[in-house]
Amino acid sequence: MSLMYEKPTTIDPTVDFDTDGRHHGYLRLPWSRDDSAWGNIMIPVCVLRNGAGPSVLLTGANHGDEYEGPLALLDLALNLDLADVHGRIIMLPFLNYPAFRAGRRTSPIDGGNMNRIFPGAPDGTMTQRIADYVQRYLLPMSDLVLDIHSGGSTLDFVPFAASHVLPDKTQEARCAAAAEAFNAPYTTKMLEIDSAGLLDTAAEEAGKTFVSTELRGGGTSTAYTARIARKGVRNVLIHAGVLDGEIVKEPSLSLDMPSMDCFTFADTDGLLEMCVDLGETVRAGDRLARIWPMDRTGVAPRDYFAKLDGMLIGRHFPGVTKTGDSIAVLGAVDEGLPPSSFRPEGIAAGQQQ
Repeated sequence: MSLMYEKPTTIDPTVDFDTDGRHHGYLRLPWSRDDSAWGNIMIPVCVLRNGAGPSVLLTGANHGDEYEGPLALLDLALNLDLADVHGRIIMLPFLNYPAFRAGRRTSPIDGGNMNRIFPGAPDGTMTQRIADYVQRYLLPMSDLVLDIHSGGSTLDFVPFAASHVLPDKTQEARCAAAAEAFNAPYTTKMLEIDSAGLLDTAAEEAGKTFVSTELRGGGTSTAYTARIARKGVRNVLIHAGVLDGEIVKEPSLSLDMPSMDCFTFADTDGLLEMCVDLGETVRAGDRLARIWPMDRTGVAPRDYFAKLDGMLIGRHFPGVTKTGDSIAVLGAVDEGLPPSSFRPEGIAAGQQQ
């Protein structure tokens, strides 16, 4: 074990994780700065515990410009009847709290991307210290972890819950079942561009059941996506055995991301024209997008084509792209391509955010 992990955390929780009851408080992280020499970052946390049972960790705002998770968890912390809980629920609605307060993907304090910095470090940057506390203190308490994401300010997705392909097929099946229980309009076996430093990876390597989501994006929430998040959180808690009740099930289309051919990246700067909308299906070779030059007329756009049959499940959100941006993400549809009109509420033509 490295010396890093032998050092104590500098985070002091003001809640009791092990005593029955509803506990609202903070993870207090000292932050000395020009305007507050003995100041702190006060990260809101809620713990609901009622007797023996499973322990579930729920997180939102891992990236600070993603809002469905905070909305669902604030509602749950306020309104869930403690008598209905069997075990423990730990809620961090704003995991990267400095980023959330700034409306940014990354922390304004140290530039830290919470979901690229695990396992963190107890004596590192502010973002590393938060990640370290989750890694060494909260993950060991938890049987299941649900990390609620959306596309933030620069991506938009069809709303899906996701699990990953894992070496341990028993664990993979547990994670897939929990993602299915979330019951988003789409359920995806997700391929990450880079899994290093993710909360996903930290939880999975610790043997936990892990579920993630992407619930639209564009740096805002909608009534539709907030409903998906609220329903999904309760469904997962019922699935985990922490809540009684029946899982609310609506139609969900299964998707797979079999290879890096799912991703299309810009190799030039320019004005983005999507040729396919979210939820529409394509065949390999179909045009997905064009990038037009922004500094002259009379020059043809750069065309980008699908590398496989599938559905457009993610796209770059702003109308201008830079070289290296992910501009389109495809998912392969189980049991062949459905009609391109398969769009649940919120993905209807013309109903973009």
